[in-house]
Amino acid sequence: ELDAAMSEATTLRLDEKARNEQTIKDAGEAQTAVAQALTVLKEFYAKAGEATAFVQQQPAAPEIFDAPYKGMQSENGGVIGMLEVIESDFARLEADTTAGEATAQKEYDNFMTDSQVDKEAKSKDIEHKTAKKQDEEQALTVKGRDLEGTQKELDAALAYFDKLKPSCVDAG
Repeated sequence: ELDAAMSEATTLRLDEKARNEQTIKDAGEAQTAVAQALTVLKEFYAKAGEATAFVQQQPAAPEIFDAPYKGMQSENGGVIGMLEVIESDFARLEADTTAGEATAQKEYDNFMTDSQVDKEAKSKDIEHKTAKKQDEEQALTVKGRDLEGTQKELDAALAYFDKLKPSCVDAG
């Protein structure tokens, strides 16, 4: 029963470890990809502020377009802000998974150590009980032989008593 529990715990631990390692790897790769995307976008938006390719070139521009459109880089959030949040989420996922993996490994190690100690204690207990059982069986055999011998002596004494009884009773 204990061996089965230890085997099952090992199987579950190996599966969990594989999943955690894959999650950590994926999170690291995702952080790298998001960081590269952020770099590309920041460079693009830095150049977009200076770009004039899409500025309307009309002889008399309406009053609404008094300055060229330079994007919404200054707005809070936007694509860059969203990517920064995603990057921090991946970093947190990686950190949480790494910490969870360490905790799970420690719990597994403790379980295996406790189980091994328990198994050894039970093995010693079985050895002691087996030895005690053998001693008791041997003592029972000896006592049985003694009882047999004593019973034969009693039977012989009773037979002798029965033989002597008529001479003692008649004489008196």
